[in-house]
Amino acid sequence: MGFGAPSLKGRALRYLAQREHSRAELERKLARHAEDTDDASAAAQIGRALDELAAHGFLSEERVAESVLSGQGQRFGARRLKQTLQAKGLDPALVAATLQQARGTELERARQVWQRKFGAPADDAAGRAKQMRFLAARGFDGDVIRRVVQGADHSDDDA
Repeated sequence: MGFGAPSLKGRALRYLAQREHSRAELERKLARHAEDTDDASAAAQIGRALDELAAHGFLSEERVAESVLSGQGQRFGARRLKQTLQAKGLDPALVAATLQQARGTELERARQVWQRKFGAPADDAAGRAKQMRFLAARGFDGDVIRRVVQGADHSDDDA
């Protein structure tokens, strides 16, 4: 006994069971599975399915932002988090609020990332440049990077 292809709502629930998705992400993923060949009708089908999921609390943009912040926040800086949140199609006000929350702990998070990767200050300018490039690639701001890498040289004096 076989079952037919899952409905759009069923597919959306399956995606949401794996991880939090934004509405824009689900629209992109479901577009290829819409049965109707007319783009406007397919978009309407997808919209109805997602509206119903949102009404039941299965779809939440705030949970998506929290998920990104808790999952990637310990490894990445505010610039990288902003890029990720925008790629998910979240509301700009929600992105700004989430980034404001992340910026409060950015220096400490950058220090933790630096400590896990390098553990000790660089001996020369080339080593410091490498450490700075690493933190920049992780999306940390320039002033935070300078404070972490230059502060590492003076951390022995504080202890």
